[in-house]
Amino acid sequence: MKPGYKSIYEQYRHSIVSGLLKPGDKVPSVRVLASELGVARKTVETAWAILVGEGYLISQGARGTRVNPDLILPAQKPASKQPVVAEKPTAMMDVLRDQQGFLRLGIPSLDAFPYKKWLLLCGKAVRSMQPLEMTNPPLAGYAPLREAIAHYVNVSRGLSCTAEQVFITSGYSNNLRLILNTLVTDRDKVLFEDPGYFFGQQALKRAAANLHFVPVDDQGMNVDYLQRYHPDARLLFVTPSHQSPLAVTLSLPRKHQLLTWASQNESWIVEDDYDGEFHYTRKVLPALKSLDSDDRVIYMGTFSKTVMPALRISYLVLPRAALARFHETAALTESGQPVLTQKILAAFLGEGHFYQHLKKMRTLYSQRRKHVLTALENIYPHLFSVEVSDGGMHIIAFLRTSTQDVALAEIWQRHELQVSPLSRWYNQTSKRYGLIIGYTNVRSYTEAEALLQRPAKETRALLGGQ
Repeated sequence: MKPGYKSIYEQYRHSIVSGLLKPGDKVPSVRVLASELGVARKTVETAWAILVGEGYLISQGARGTRVNPDLILPAQKPASKQPVVAEKPTAMMDVLRDQQGFLRLGIPSLDAFPYKKWLLLCGKAVRSMQPLEMTNPPLAGYAPLREAIAHYVNVSRGLSCTAEQVFITSGYSNNLRLILNTLVTDRDKVLFEDPGYFFGQQALKRAAANLHFVPVDDQGMNVDYLQRYHPDARLLFVTPSHQSPLAVTLSLPRKHQLLTWASQNESWIVEDDYDGEFHYTRKVLPALKSLDSDDRVIYMGTFSKTVMPALRISYLVLPRAALARFHETAALTESGQPVLTQKILAAFLGEGHFYQHLKKMRTLYSQRRKHVLTALENIYPHLFSVEVSDGGMHIIAFLRTSTQDVALAEIWQRHELQVSPLSRWYNQTSKRYGLIIGYTNVRSYTEAEALLQRPAKETRALLGGQ
């Protein structure tokens, strides 16, 4: 049924009064709105005439019709309702993903990104679009990008794979869904590190019916514990190069122990190499997948940490024996990633810009970490301890005596410092306490000092420091 002038009038009056349309906003012309609604122009003209007469709209000739810029509306009374208290996981995810501020986790340097080069590649990719590239994207990804990724991981991470094994995805959640749908049933046991990547554990709690946790110590995941309590597990998630969040490295004996377990039990290991590119010494640790002679490891990489999170491109390197199963699942559950962004990224890798950018970021992040560590020691000399690792994008300021990292994180967050309390990343009873701090966008020691000084008074009051 076509709307009459009264319904058009009431709809636009409500939009203005409720604030959806603000003073100065332009509204559609009579001709455009009449065509859109499928009504006579006279119907819209009548509604507009009433709104103009009441002072809600003003006609400005060639400039069109707008909400009256001088319109003053009475303040809206907030609806009476009980305050909503966010659940802990929801509040944590808001801080980690959506809240703007400083010291954020997993955000690459935004001030040092090669914007001009990226924009040139964007323009080139758009101009070279072919009709075939405007149809449904290939499920496994744009072929030149898959080839570029295979070459990159073989050289830099010690893998031995082909482009056929590379599967392009839209991010961590997409990876989890595809892996779980392909490899496990509700009865199968799934293992995750404790502590472990916060989004990963929360996603798995919803998706894996038989989820268990394996503790992490100073040598990485405790494989003895795994073999003692969960030898029958079907799937294991691990961050061996730079454990999330503790930043320790899985020792070589444990790597071999883990691979032996997977081979003997025909289990699968998912290696999340989320920031393995960022190492600050000549000692480059190869990926766990590089030691995988029996092809039991699924390698998971991302460009969110190396290029930008907004790109939404990650990838899996799949075992050859499971390729057909993954493609069969993808045909039912996936729709492929946009080709245009894949073309841009393929050129970024293929022309060597990615390697240059990584080299620059390693030097830059090493300097920025030093700024934050120095400022932390100078401002809070007796409150925190830090175990410096070989690389990564964050540090953990462990509390020396207190266990109040949740309360402390809330104080820092009120000062726009988006740190995370370490204890919330644990699921078992044995925990450590501290703040997880990102440093990749701290540009100088002066900035680090100014930021860390913000919550100093409240921090000392909470922890009893001088």
